[in-house]
Amino acid sequence: MFGQNLAKLRKERKLSQYDLAEKMNFSRGKIANYEQGTRQPDFETLQLFADYFNVTTDYLLGRSDEPRPQTLAEKEEAEFQAFANDPTLQKWYKELPKSREEDLQKLRKMWEIIKNDNK
Repeated sequence: MFGQNLAKLRKERKLSQYDLAEKMNFSRGKIANYEQGTRQPDFETLQLFADYFNVTTDYLLGRSDEPRPQTLAEKEEAEFQAFANDPTLQKWYKELPKSREEDLQKLRKMWEIIKNDNK
């Protein structure tokens, strides 16, 4: 998984293996071996790649689909959007656009209460 993610990130930046090797102070062969899975990076090298590509080591290792960690506000917004866009609630929230701003703020507060009760 590491090799595939490394190759994906390299290609997204439009870098050749030679380009990446030069930037990382490695040989092109070392990059190729990482991408082919015949060689695995040590912790320090893994962190170098994560820092260079501005991604988490978990993403590089295939343990997460998210390249960068979300901020708390982003996580909370994503949770709220998932709740608000739940198809089982479709009939209920069809009425939301007709609601007053004050009522929408109450709904958000209710969501905060529900979310905090689940922690």
